[in-house]
Amino acid sequence: MSYRVTFVCTGNICRSPMAEWVLRHHVEEEGMDVEVDSSGTGNWHVGGEADERTVATLNGAGYRSAHIARQFEESWFGRYDLILALDEGHLRALRSMAPDEDARGKIRLLREFDPDAGPDLDVPDPYYGGRDGFDLVLQQVEAAMPGLLEEIRAALKDG
Repeated sequence: MSYRVTFVCTGNICRSPMAEWVLRHHVEEEGMDVEVDSSGTGNWHVGGEADERTVATLNGAGYRSAHIARQFEESWFGRYDLILALDEGHLRALRSMAPDEDARGKIRLLREFDPDAGPDLDVPDPYYGGRDGFDLVLQQVEAAMPGLLEEIRAALKDG
């Protein structure tokens, strides 16, 4: 059975799809049995594509991208092994939705996996800014990947 990871941000058009496609790239490269997707805490962009700046940033760094936004649903807690929030607001929203302690235990912040992240574990929302904000998001996502992949490898080994 696959290990399942989802990333959650606000509208599911910037940060979470970027993290999704970066992780997809790495697990495919390693041949890991991991399913990766993403969603948002809000419904503003449901059914829409990823922000064009997200796509441009991913493509410019050599990653693929194909995405339709969706909203995270409480019933999904049972589907995932790891639910990664992109900032503290998403973390709080997910924890408040979680039906029980087991579900809350699956929720983490992405930047927890970056040992150099420092005390601020939020990935800033680039939506209202310029392209440089998307570049920063990609840098922060990539910095968390080695630790996240280590976590997934350990879970697959134990599973």
